[in-house]
Amino acid sequence: MENENMVPEEESSILTLTDENGVDVDFEYLDCLEYQGTEYLVLMPVEEESTQIVILEVEPVDEENENYLAVEDEEILDAVYGLFKEKYKDVLTFED
Repeated sequence: MENENMVPEEESSILTLTDENGVDVDFEYLDCLEYQGTEYLVLMPVEEESTQIVILEVEPVDEENENYLAVEDEEILDAVYGLFKEKYKDVLTFED
């Protein structure tokens, strides 16, 4: 059971989000983490050559819908990224 922490290929999923300019952008869903009572999505752009991740705040609208908001607060971004790095330290290699 060497790979028990590895995420199987079939579990990766693509989310298509529409930006503020009405442009659809595809992201690979990496995780959803909770920080100080708020959920945050951790995503990676599919199209870009970059390995930079995107962290979005999940804002529930009703029982079935939610909005995803850009996080402007550097402290929150750093904290959520820190949680993500800690959770996947044995699976992924991070460049700081």
